[in-house]
Amino acid sequence: MPHPFRVAFMVILVALAGCATASRGTPPPRIDPAAPAVSEYHIGVDDILQVSVWHNPDLDAKVPVRPDGMISVPLVGDVKAGGRTPSEVSEEIATRLATYVRDPQVTVILTELRSHEYLSRVRVTGAVRQPVSIPYRQGMTVLDAVLAAGGTTEFASPDRTELYRKDKDGNGSTAYPVRLDRILKQGDLATNYPAQPGDVITVPERVF
Repeated sequence: MPHPFRVAFMVILVALAGCATASRGTPPPRIDPAAPAVSEYHIGVDDILQVSVWHNPDLDAKVPVRPDGMISVPLVGDVKAGGRTPSEVSEEIATRLATYVRDPQVTVILTELRSHEYLSRVRVTGAVRQPVSIPYRQGMTVLDAVLAAGGTTEFASPDRTELYRKDKDGNGSTAYPVRLDRILKQGDLATNYPAQPGDVITVPERVF
């Protein structure tokens, strides 16, 4: 007959092995595939850019984005900036500078954000106190935009709110469900997505 201490020890080993197996079998949390991704700011007309080339201060330039979306950079000439991100512009400048400079390290920084007043706006429509078209700001969320519209009316159906965002190819848009009632009443921020320029947030009315 097995010794009681040995039996107890075996029971503990079996329990620990079961816990380890369960831990290995637990899937990691998944990111919601419907959540809009945060994207880098896209440069617009009239924005002011600071172009810096490491160890080559003579090539540094502070330049405005012209109405045709171009900027002028020393040695390189005209570079398309409008509609692109700062990192995309810096990569092109570096590639073209490589003809003249060994291993150029280029940074492009937005020093004055002027285009957002008429190109980069977020719009809120539907059952809100005051439908608005507001300038996009870095860090803006769906809740920020709805509050700027005065919040929802008594006829709203907040949990049927949708965020419409243009597709990357520019040929259509995708609707993302926003559980606005949960955001406002429960503090559930799972669908309080970061806003992007051009977003349209629509709050529908209740169906009576």
